[in-house]
Amino acid sequence: MVSPVTVVKSEGPKLVPFFKATCVYFVLWLPTSSPSWFSALIKCLPIFCLWVFLLAHGISFLGAHSSARKILAGLIFSALGDAFLIWQEQGYFSHGLLMFGITHILYSSAFGMKPLNLRAGLIIAVISGLSYTLLYPYLSGPFTYLVAVYIALIGFMGWRAIAGVQLTNDLWTWTKLSACLGAVLFMVSDLTIAVNKFCFPVPHSRAIIMATYYAAQMLIALSAVECQDVDAARKRA
Repeated sequence: MVSPVTVVKSEGPKLVPFFKATCVYFVLWLPTSSPSWFSALIKCLPIFCLWVFLLAHGISFLGAHSSARKILAGLIFSALGDAFLIWQEQGYFSHGLLMFGITHILYSSAFGMKPLNLRAGLIIAVISGLSYTLLYPYLSGPFTYLVAVYIALIGFMGWRAIAGVQLTNDLWTWTKLSACLGAVLFMVSDLTIAVNKFCFPVPHSRAIIMATYYAAQMLIALSAVECQDVDAARKRA
């Protein structure tokens, strides 16, 4: 297993553009009340940088590891989802929901089905059910089932990411922990979006949503770095 110190030294410089783009987003803090292509670009820029981060590892690396390709594809759909959500008040919220739903399917496939870890799945199912129970009274029309499907998809993604963390055996890698933390932060970000949009205003919601979202995407992108070790672990599992 590659040590975290080695990872910071080797991967840190490749993430500098992502951190700069994230700082630009928070410094400019463009108003959401005036959507524009410029605000969409600024919002998507950190995700574009994560595309570059994965591509910087080489086309041969992506060609050899399906997990990395799926995560890259998920980041592409995430950027589309971010762009749609810029115009959510103009009727594009469901389009963003669809793009992120595809993202979670791709991430779930990248994380794989081994180990199964049914206990983690049960815990996530309970949390997902409670989340939908909280939101249900405030939902109407197509969102009644769209939100249900989305919660199921992100919950499944979270299960597959969390299931990979087995600290007690020799198959554990830091990248699995990275995927787990990324998935949890993604769920926190999206639950905040849902509560703020459908239930009641969440104080500092935008800051919470975007901070957890960018951190989640970075951690999930990082989880692809050692996917050769993950592939080998799956074969031994």
